[in-house]
Order: sequence, then structure tokens, then C-alpha cells
Amino acid sequence: MIREKYEAILNRNNNNGCGFWIGNPHPDTWLQLKNYFETDSEEEIRLKLNDGYRWIEPADAYNHPEGKPVFDNQRKGAELSAGGVFADCDCLQEIEDFTWPNIDYLNFEKVIHRLRNAGDVYRASGFWAPFFHDVADFLGMENYFIKMYTSPEIVHAITRHVIDFYLRANEKFYYEAGDLIDAYFFGNDFGTQNDLLISRDSLKEFVFPYMKELIDQAKDHGYKVVLHSCGSIYSVIPDLIEMGIDGLHPLQAKAKNMNAEKLAAEFKGSIAFIGGVDTQDLLVNGSLEEIQNDVQRVINQLGPNLIVSPSHEAILPNIPPQNIAAVSEALFSKT
Repeated sequence: MIREKYEAILNRNNNNGCGFWIGNPHPDTWLQLKNYFETDSEEEIRLKLNDGYRWIEPADAYNHPEGKPVFDNQRKGAELSAGGVFADCDCLQEIEDFTWPNIDYLNFEKVIHRLRNAGDVYRASGFWAPFFHDVADFLGMENYFIKMYTSPEIVHAITRHVIDFYLRANEKFYYEAGDLIDAYFFGNDFGTQNDLLISRDSLKEFVFPYMKELIDQAKDHGYKVVLHSCGSIYSVIPDLIEMGIDGLHPLQAKAKNMNAEKLAAEFKGSIAFIGGVDTQDLLVNGSLEEIQNDVQRVINQLGPNLIVSPSHEAILPNIPPQNIAAVSEALFSKT
């Protein structure tokens, strides 16, 4: 029943109340939640909150014999601007000669086990595929954006190799997982608090065509597609709908033009929504009454094809556990 309900939400034909997803809390937040709910089980907490959505990704499936990561980008620092192995690249052959990941190093035994034993919940899976960020790590983010103008062939060549891995990896995974998966869930953050990181035209040239390949592949396997993108991505929501995105997450409530009223007025009925409950201020500082009133506002605007969830999946420990519980209570006291 739960699985069918969430499928109906993403089909935009739900008449059985909104769903709930707590997200993927920070490890320190899980400790607080376990103390609050007096349990050591994350799954028990999800069940107590009536959370019917599970993100079960194959994050541990790649096992290089030398312990190397999927993309050995060799970054020179942790900051976003830090360049990687292709920071000074001006030769396509250098990209071709790089040692790209090998799908022979994939083993899905663990994730298949988790999917098979998930129970009556909606299963979002597939490779997270943050290729926008992967390419930025290879080049350095500022350098990446500059090269879109100065060396577009370099950007496309790197992106092609990154996407080709995700496509091959997903194909192998989908073959093994089959109908254990309900939706392909992947993420690339395009927004800041006020607007896009780069222009819509640049996204259309350097990002969206590759996204479309991932979307089409998932659709060919019969899966719904949910995209995670933080920030103000309002101006490209029509593009996301056109590409076939079924659900949009996390609806960063305080970002420009991402409030529930505006999203409902312009896009309700064309896409399902996941998120919308503010984690920047409301869940940190709000009273229980304020939180519950705001959850009802979001439901009234974006429901019933809505999975109520915090406006960022990685809930930080500055959010009190009782405030997270209040979100679920507001939803299920109504439904």
C-alpha cells in the first residue's frame, strides 16, 4: 500500500494524502534522533515518523583493487575552486588517455540485499551521478565555468567520459535490480540562494543533454525519475519537466522563487514535489506550532502529489529532534 501511494504521488494521480521522507540526516543528527526516540535503529525511527521513502543507492558498489575512488580527480585542495588533474588540460588526447573507472569493479550484492529486504516502502535508487560536480572537481569549479567559453571541447570530452561511466554502471545495476527499484534518484546542484550557478543557456549546452541520457535510460527501464538540486532553480523547472523529471527535490524554501505558493501556481500538476519544509530557519528556530502551521501551508499549496520533507536531505544537528517529529505529526494528524 505504501509503495503504491508514493508511486501515485510521482504519477500525479494521488488522492490518499501526502507522503513523508525524513531525508538522509547527518550522522550526528542520527545520534540525536536515536536518543530522542530511545532506539538504536534508524529504520525504527523512520517507521515511527511514517517515512515511506527509502533512498537505497549503490554507493558502496565500486571496489577498485587498489582502493581508488570512482573518479580519481587528483584535486589539489578541498575548496570548490581547487583544480584537479585536468585543470590545465588543453589536449583532448590527455582526456582520452586518462584511466577512467571500470564497471568490472562493480559489485551490487550488498545494495540488492538492501533493496530486497526494504519492505513496503518506495525505493529510490541508481547511481547518484553528480556529474556536474564531478567535472567541476576535475577542473576546479571556476575553471570549469570559464572553460565552457574558452575550451568547450575539453568540457564536453570530460563530461562524456563521466556520463558514460554512470550510464554503463546504471545499466548493469538496473539489469540486476529490476523491479526492486521504483525510481531513479540522482543529484546535481545548479542553484545558489538567489539564482542559477551558471546561465540557463550554459546548462542547456553543457549539462542538460547529458542529464537527458540518464533520464531516458531510467524511463526505458520503467522507473520514475527524481532530481535533487538545491538552491533557486526556478528558471529551469520548465526544462526539467520537458526532460521527463517526475519529482523535484528538495525545494529550498528560502531560495528565491522556490516558495510553495509560486511553485504551486506555476508547476502544480506538471511535476510532483519532494521537500519544501525550511531547514535554514524554521526547523532550526521555529516553535512546534510554527512548524506545524508551516507544514500545513506547504501541504495546502503543493499537495496531494507531495512528499513532505526537509528542504535539504542532510538534516544537520542544529535542528532539534522534536522539530523533525513535528513535521510528521503535522502531516499525519491531518491525513
